[in-house]
Order: sequence, then structure tokens, then C-alpha cells
Amino acid sequence: MKKFFLPIWLFLLIPAAVAQVPTPTTPANAESVEALKQRIDQMQRRLLDWPQLNRYRDANAKVPTPEKGEERVVFYGDSITDNWKLAEYFPGKPYINRGISGQTTPQMLIRLRPDVIALTPRVMIILAGTNDIAGNTGPMTPEMIQQNYASIAELAKANGIKVIFSSILPIHDYAPRKMSDRRPPELILKLNEWLKNYCKANGHFYLDYFSKMVDEKGMLKAELANDGLHPNSEGYKVMAPLAEAAIQQALKKR
Repeated sequence: MKKFFLPIWLFLLIPAAVAQVPTPTTPANAESVEALKQRIDQMQRRLLDWPQLNRYRDANAKVPTPEKGEERVVFYGDSITDNWKLAEYFPGKPYINRGISGQTTPQMLIRLRPDVIALTPRVMIILAGTNDIAGNTGPMTPEMIQQNYASIAELAKANGIKVIFSSILPIHDYAPRKMSDRRPPELILKLNEWLKNYCKANGHFYLDYFSKMVDEKGMLKAELANDGLHPNSEGYKVMAPLAEAAIQQALKKR
């Protein structure tokens, strides 16, 4: 049998190759590992309940049937709604908050039935779209966002709920984090124009927060949001009377 021999130079390369194989390193900061674990746990929980149907499951079960003549309203949306202390800005009103921070319109469409329709409100006031623009749940075209708006409105209307579409709020870049990187002002304007026209064509109500909160540069007035996105107390003070006027207008329509 013919024998084969490896050249001597190949044996000389082996130690060098072994030396280049990376060895496991110990994290410099144990807290970073714990933070990573928490992030993974959060992602796993989100995957198990992507639309977050569990968020209001228990609260919904406790909501009674509306009393005769009750003008129940559900505020529906993302963090801007979630953060809104309705009892403080609308004392004594039967207004229910069903906002969830970070959500996009496809998530809201899925949870519309348990979080809005099942509560049998007379009016739904929805504020959504800024997270769609930012791609919170993946890239979305304006057409995709518009289709979700329309589906939400059609389902609500089919169940006897009057629909108020809020304009997407302007953003500003006056804080350290530049909001326009993920939320281009021109796209906000485009979607607001579509919403306005859609409401007019389909008998819904358009609530224009935008024009009351925008500055001369086309951005959210600095004093109305500390981070450039979420209204502070001054921002909600501007929004509350506008929302109330829209609700009263919707309630009057037969």
C-alpha cells in the first residue's frame, strides 16, 4: 500500500491556527448578562401574545354593561393614549383607556374586538400610526397603514360605534434624540391628509391635533413634549378640549 506523508511546513502552521481560535470570554459586567436575559424574556412574552390581548383581559371582564343614556367612549391607541390619565383630564366622564405603549395598527386591529367592540361604547377615538411609521413591528408602507385604518373603522361602524380618527401628532428634534430619523414629518403629513379625506368620504370624524400642536418649523412645539414624541402635561392640556369637542360632535350625530 502506498503511504502518504504530510509536509513538515503544514505541521508548523497548526499551532498558529489553534492560537487564532477565539476562546470564550467572561462578560466584563454581570449586569449586562442579566439585562440580556430580561430582554430575551420580554421578547418571548411578546411573541406569545403579539397583539397583547392579555393586557386588558381582566379589566375588560370587569366593565359593566353601559347604563341607559351612558355616553361611553373608548380611547384607543399606543403610548400617547396609554399615558393619558383620562380621569384627570375628563373628570366624571365614562371614558375608558385602551392604549398600549409601542403598538401599531395591525396589533390594534387584532385586539379591536375584545378591547373596544365588546365594551359597547358609543364612540371610539383612535390615535395611531406613529409607531407604524417608525417600523415598530416591521416595515410598513403608507398603503398598509391606510388599509388597517379602514379595517378598524369598518369593524367599529358595523358594530354601531361612531369613529373619531385623530391626526398623527407632529414630532420634534429639540431633544437629544432625533425623532425625525424614524418618523419623517412628510410621511406624518401624508397620512394625516389621507385620514382627513377618508373620514370625510366615509362619515367619520377627523380630530385635528396636528395643527394645534405644530410650530412654525413644522415640528411639535417644544413645550408640549419633553422627548419630542410623547405629550407632557401641557400637551395633554391642548389635546383634551379638542378631544372633548370631537366626542360631543360625534354623539350628536344620529
